[in-house]
Amino acid sequence: MGIFGRKDTTDTTAAAPAAVNPDLAALTGDYTIDPSHTTLGFVARHAMVTNVKGKFLDFSGSLHLDGSDPAASTASLDVKMESIDTGSPDRDGHLKSADFFKTDEFPTMTFRSTSAQALGGDDYRITGDLEILGTTRPLTIDLEFNGAAKDPFGNERVGFEGKAEILRSEWGLTWNAALETGGVLVSDKIKLNFDISAIKNA
Repeated sequence: MGIFGRKDTTDTTAAAPAAVNPDLAALTGDYTIDPSHTTLGFVARHAMVTNVKGKFLDFSGSLHLDGSDPAASTASLDVKMESIDTGSPDRDGHLKSADFFKTDEFPTMTFRSTSAQALGGDDYRITGDLEILGTTRPLTIDLEFNGAAKDPFGNERVGFEGKAEILRSEWGLTWNAALETGGVLVSDKIKLNFDISAIKNA
């Protein structure tokens, strides 16, 4: 994020970095993602006419934020695929099966940041490696910094909202069914959304 990702020194033609908010310097440190106040969601088009929304319930992650040099920050996320929840047990079972995530063989989805960029204001962009079904491909997430606060229990928290889009076929998720009226049952394009709350480590 502009508070995530390893600094990339290979691109000498990159534009000058956006100005860093001086208030972010105090946020520098290591954080643990709080699953009880974080949502990792997705949206898929179903039967060409409606959206199916889902999320993952079991995951862990960590952040290292560098408020003075956001590009020096890092992010890591591990998601248990058995925890997928779309509100339909039958659909969830199908998603866990060999047609989709093969959770018996590939129980975890992972993300590891590789670079980040401050876009100005509260906007950031993080790029990293997303691994699904043993296939690793780059993923870029646009993020908005929602702020920082100390909660009633004395925890220092930061919050981010993010979004991205992927083509599931690029990770080997190719199962589908043709519709009589044309088109397919499940869209290839999947929208990802993130609402992240993280607690600063003591």
